[in-house]
Amino acid sequence: MFGALANHVYRRLLLAQVLSILGSGLTTVALSLLAFELAGADAGAVLGIALTLKMVAYVGLAPVATALAARLPRRPFLIALDLSRAALVLLLPFVTEIWQIYVLVFSFQAFSAAFTPTFQATIPDILTDEEEYAQALSLSRLAYDLEALLSPLLAGLLLSMVSFHFLFAGTALGFLASAVLVFSVVLPKQNIMTAQAPFLRRLTRGVWIYLATPRLRGLLALYMAVAAGTAMVIVNTVVRVKGVLGLGDEIVALYFAAYGIGSMVVALSLPRLLGKATPRPVMLAGAVILSASLTLAAFEYDLLAGLALWAALGVGASLIQTPSGLLLTRSCHNEDRPAVFAAHFALSHACWLVAYPMAGLLGARIDLSAAFAIMAVIAAAATSAAYVLWPRNDTSEIEHWHPEQEHEHAVGDPTHLNPDASGSDKPVRHKHQPLRHSHVFVIDDHHPVWPTSK
Repeated sequence: MFGALANHVYRRLLLAQVLSILGSGLTTVALSLLAFELAGADAGAVLGIALTLKMVAYVGLAPVATALAARLPRRPFLIALDLSRAALVLLLPFVTEIWQIYVLVFSFQAFSAAFTPTFQATIPDILTDEEEYAQALSLSRLAYDLEALLSPLLAGLLLSMVSFHFLFAGTALGFLASAVLVFSVVLPKQNIMTAQAPFLRRLTRGVWIYLATPRLRGLLALYMAVAAGTAMVIVNTVVRVKGVLGLGDEIVALYFAAYGIGSMVVALSLPRLLGKATPRPVMLAGAVILSASLTLAAFEYDLLAGLALWAALGVGASLIQTPSGLLLTRSCHNEDRPAVFAAHFALSHACWLVAYPMAGLLGARIDLSAAFAIMAVIAAAATSAAYVLWPRNDTSEIEHWHPEQEHEHAVGDPTHLNPDASGSDKPVRHKHQPLRHSHVFVIDDHHPVWPTSK
C-alpha cells in the first residue's frame, strides 16, 4: 500500500499532515488540563462548548474559506494557515479567562476549516493514479489513528518532565514544521476558471454538486451513522468504563486503543479490498457493522468483549471514512474538487454537531444503555437511507439527454462541448443542439440534474 510514497511531493505533504495532526492531538490534551485549571469541576462543560464551537466553525466556515481561497495560490495559502494556527496555539498558555479559550478555539478551528479541505483536495491533483490515491487515503486514515494512540503517550511523557503549558509550544512547533514542508514542494495551481467565477457561485457550487449527486447523498447518510458511533465512543467511553464497569483510567485508554486498532486494520487492508470490490458494498458493510456494534453495546459486557466491540466500531467507521475521498474525486471535475471537498467537510461535520450533544445528553439524562440503543437506531436508519439514496447500479458512464440550450461561458472552459473559439479572452455564447450521448457523468453547468433513466 506504500506505492504512493514514491512521489516525493506527497511524501512531504504526508509528513506535514502527520506533524499537524500530532500537534492537534497535543493541543487536545493540553486544552483539557487548561480547562480544568480554570474551571475545575466544570471543565467538562467548558470542553463541551469548545467542541461545539469547533463543529460550528467547520460547518459554517469551510465553504466560505474555500470560496475565498479559489483566487489564492495554494502553497502560500496553506503556509499562512499553518503559521496562523501556530500563533494562536502560542497564545493559549497566557489565557486567564474561560471566554478567552472559546475565542481562541473558534479562531483556531476556523483556520483548520480552511486548511483541511484545501489540503485534501490537493492530494488527488498530485496522485493522479486512482490506485495510488486510494493508498494515500489509507495512509491518511492510518495517520489519524496513530495520532489517537500516540498523542496521549507523547503528552504523558512530556508531562512527566514539564508543565502542560509547554505542550502548546510542542504543538506550535508541529505547525511550523508543517509550514516548512509545504514550502519545500511545488503544488498544482488553482484552476483559472474557478477563480474567475463570482463569489456566490464559488460559495454554493460545492454543496450544489454534492447534494445533486446520488452517491454523495448516500455518503452523507453514511456519515450520520459514523457520527452516531464515534460520538458514543468519544463522549461515553469514560462513562462506560469508569461509571458502569468501575475500572481505572488505564482501561479507558485501552478502550480508545481498541477503537484505533480496529480502524488501523481497515486502513492497512482497504487498498487491496477496493481492488476487488466497489466502494458501495464496502461502505454499506461498514454502516451495518456500526449499527450492530452500537446495538450490542447497549448491553453490559466484560473487559474483553467490550474491547472487541470498540474495535468493531473502529472497523465500521473506517470502512466508511477511508474511501470517501475516492467518491468525492469521482463525482466532480478537477476544478470543482476544492469546493466539493469543502462541502463534504462542512456537511459531514454537521452530523457530528448533532451527534455529540445527543450522545452526551442521552447518556447523562436517560441511561447509557438506552443511549447506545437510540444511537443504534439512528445509525440503522442512516444505513437504510444510504442504501436507497446510493443506486446499486452506480456506473461512472451514463447515457443521458441534452435538450436544445443556449448559454455563455469563458474560453477554455473544460466543460465546453464545442471548443471552437480561440484567440479571444471574451466569454463564448453558443447554442447546443438536442443531443443524446454517454460519458463519465458528474454534475456541472452542462449537467445540472442527475439523469433518472437512460
